[in-house]
Amino acid sequence: MATLAPTAPETEQTAVPAVRLSGIRRSYGDVVAVAGVDLDIGAGEFFTLLGPSGSGKTTTLRVIAGFERPDAGRVELQGVDVTHVAPAQRAVNTVFQDYALFPHMTVAENVEYGLRVKGVSRRERRERAQEVLERVRLPGLGDRKPLQLSGGQRQRVALARAIVNRPPVLLLDEPLGALDLKLRQEMQIFLKELQRELAITFVYVTHDQEEALTMSDRLAVFNDGRIEQVGAPADAYERPATEFVAGFVGVSNILERDGRRITIRPEKIRMSDDASGAGEPGTVREVVYVGMVTRFVVDLDAGGQLVVVRQNLETSSQEALSEQGRRVRLSWRPEHTYEIKEGT
Repeated sequence: MATLAPTAPETEQTAVPAVRLSGIRRSYGDVVAVAGVDLDIGAGEFFTLLGPSGSGKTTTLRVIAGFERPDAGRVELQGVDVTHVAPAQRAVNTVFQDYALFPHMTVAENVEYGLRVKGVSRRERRERAQEVLERVRLPGLGDRKPLQLSGGQRQRVALARAIVNRPPVLLLDEPLGALDLKLRQEMQIFLKELQRELAITFVYVTHDQEEALTMSDRLAVFNDGRIEQVGAPADAYERPATEFVAGFVGVSNILERDGRRITIRPEKIRMSDDASGAGEPGTVREVVYVGMVTRFVVDLDAGGQLVVVRQNLETSSQEALSEQGRRVRLSWRPEHTYEIKEGT
């Protein structure tokens, strides 16, 4: 049986990025979708392009795939310039949100399709399709049609079809967007485990901050066609480089202190009784009970407001909601604040 072996690069190649973008620019008329993006993605990374709708992340992915031709800049895959190379000739495969499966073909035929186009023998196609279906936890479903499967199963068939060709880089364009929350969370764990098992580079596009924080080795936060920050998920969350990153990656409070703008996450703020005398005084204006946590909006006496989040370890919804209108004091540790810029 053929083996779907990991494609980790040889030692002497480890310094060569799996993907390198240099000065990528892409416009549509007067609209600049990508405005001079520079980015290196290492071999074997789970790298996420994160940002709101229209931020340029999907266009950047399509430039890597070759579906979009940049107006300026250079695309390299494993050190090779592919800027003017057709999509079919690039060493990447793409998984889309809508699965893009052939409904008239069986699951096995869908998975084998790329191998058939490449002229791989029928016997080897079947062996490799069977192996990859086992790898994505769909053994024995090769004879079914896509419409006979659940959404999560169809997404795994799309993944199987993409990895059966053993691409060094796999591009994923919001592949979990059509799934419900529970299935999305299950698939997030599955995708990360699969990427580690295969040891290939995943470039993943999403607007979901939790998804990016959960799955990524590193991420790039996009805004208005530019990258605001590149780094580990914890860096983007705990040490946001700009006000946009602070507000987009999770929920953050922005404070003006001594001429500096600092950010403090809601879960890092301690809320105590007003009589304690420590911290900034204020009044709880709004209480939002969301199950595991409660979110408090506090109007400060000195002006402005802060959002505070507390876990409901022993607190009922009635107890949490009764906090509305209460006088409180807010405090936090200095090391939990971080100075930020307004943006790029």
